[in-house]
Amino acid sequence: MEKKTYKLYSDGACRGNPGIGGAGAVITDANENILWEYKQYLGHCTNNIAEYKALILGLKGALQNGYENLEVHLDSELLARQINGAYKVKNENLKDLMREIRSLLSAFESVKVAHVARCHNAQADKLANLAIDEQ
Repeated sequence: MEKKTYKLYSDGACRGNPGIGGAGAVITDANENILWEYKQYLGHCTNNIAEYKALILGLKGALQNGYENLEVHLDSELLARQINGAYKVKNENLKDLMREIRSLLSAFESVKVAHVARCHNAQADKLANLAIDEQ
C-alpha cells in the first residue's frame, strides 16, 4: 500500500530584524488541499528565529495529526541548507532550535526538505503576518 505524503509549508515573519515576529505553518495533501494550518505570535525576535520557530510549529502539527511522510517547503534558503547539511549553524541562539528541529524530524518515517520561492509559500507567509497583525 502506498503511503500518503503530505506537504508542510512554514514561514516566519519579522517587522524589523530584530523586531516583532510571527510564525505560520500549513499542511496540505498531495493536491494542495489544506488539512491543517496554524499561526503564532512570537514577540521580539530575529527573522531567522521566526523561520526556525515556524518550522517547529509545523513539524509539531504534522506529528500531532499523524502525518508521517512529509515534504517540507521553506522559502528560507538558509534554513533549508542548514537542515540538509550544506551550511553549519553558527549562531548560538539557533543551535538549540536546530536541535529541536532535528529531534522532531527524526520522528517522521520520511522527510524531504526543499527551498521554494517565496511565491510558493504564500499561505504560510500570510499566517505569519496575521499572527503579528492580530496582536
